[in-house]
Amino acid sequence: MKRLFTLTICLLSLQLLQAETNTVNSAKSFKQINRVTKFNPDIVNADTTILPVLNQSMPLSSYGGLYKRRLDSIRKDIQLDYNEYVQAYIDLYMHNRDEMGQVAGLTKYYFPIYEKAFREAGIPEEIKFLSIVESKLDPNAVSRVGATGLWQFMGTTAKIYGLNMDNYIDERRDPIQSSYAAAAYLKDAYQEFGDWLLAIASYNCGKSNVERAVEKAGGVTDFWSIRQYLPAETRGYVPAFIAMNYVMNYFNKHNIVAQACNFSTRTDTVMVKRVVPLSNVAQALDVSLREITILNPSYRMAVVNGSPKTPRRLIIPQTAKDNYAALYNVLNGVDVPIPAAPKPAAYAAVQYASVKSERHIPTHHKVKRGETLASIADKFGCEVSDLKVWNHLKTNKAPVGAMLKVSAGEVAANVQDDGPYSKN
Repeated sequence: MKRLFTLTICLLSLQLLQAETNTVNSAKSFKQINRVTKFNPDIVNADTTILPVLNQSMPLSSYGGLYKRRLDSIRKDIQLDYNEYVQAYIDLYMHNRDEMGQVAGLTKYYFPIYEKAFREAGIPEEIKFLSIVESKLDPNAVSRVGATGLWQFMGTTAKIYGLNMDNYIDERRDPIQSSYAAAAYLKDAYQEFGDWLLAIASYNCGKSNVERAVEKAGGVTDFWSIRQYLPAETRGYVPAFIAMNYVMNYFNKHNIVAQACNFSTRTDTVMVKRVVPLSNVAQALDVSLREITILNPSYRMAVVNGSPKTPRRLIIPQTAKDNYAALYNVLNGVDVPIPAAPKPAAYAAVQYASVKSERHIPTHHKVKRGETLASIADKFGCEVSDLKVWNHLKTNKAPVGAMLKVSAGEVAANVQDDGPYSKN
């Protein structure tokens, strides 16, 4: 018995050591984790970061007590409950080691921006982890239904919360502006529901869906009590948020290494009152155009369209002092004529396009195989909701071969949009 007891202790010690480096319980567990329900485009939001909807809860990890203690030890204002749903997403995220390492590196640049916006709005700092669930910290992320940016705002909600979108700028892609807008939305939702997890749930499915779930649950305002009445994706959205709090606080305990950003994280800010191509800025600072566009993702034509009436923010990498003199000349030189509308090209191409003269903008487009309404909307500088109204479409599918109207005299009337992800 003594020998058996000693062997048992050794095995338990080995398992505890493995818990620090591997959160995968078994191949069977991952088969269950990766089994997802089909998304109903009329109900469930199609996130850029596809969020698996677990068909069933996972058995609690053998090391559940360890995970719970770690979650409890995180300094926070939101109750981060540990249960089988949270564990499933911890396992899923920890399995994607390279991706989590990249995200952990990006937090060094984006999280200080979030923290400032949240501090000024008076909302809990730990909500910053929600952006990873939303976009994997990619300011150029676009979902299949057109939700855009780090915080994945739909066009209607973005306008409600003061984000500008036109042919030249999309502030949903602006890390600073979109963070203040997200903070404002979440603060409004908290004031309505009195619970941060419900506010976070509404960010995914809209306030009206949360209100209906609360009503069906008999008026209780607790996420776990109303969870069964929420849309399928939202049931996993809040556990995923809690899991991401764990992952970003303890990734090093699982031998995940934060990867360095591939752009400068030491930056300065200048306000631009003229029209200035980003290529001129890059040349003056002796840095790549790629780096300037990464730091300024909201300028759709690679042009800062500033004016004395509407100065625009320009983020630049810190550089040698001599380069600032050249930048001063660029920012205070002769204005560059700005085109009246963007070229009808994919956003990635527009980012690096040179400034050209005004040109005719097509009013119709024939749908090619592989295109989506989101990609077509981005291509022609409109919204998915516009395309659906102009072409009498009831779903978000782009019918191959169809000739779609892609511009109109007025923007399509916007319907109610409760949450940044809401589509209806």
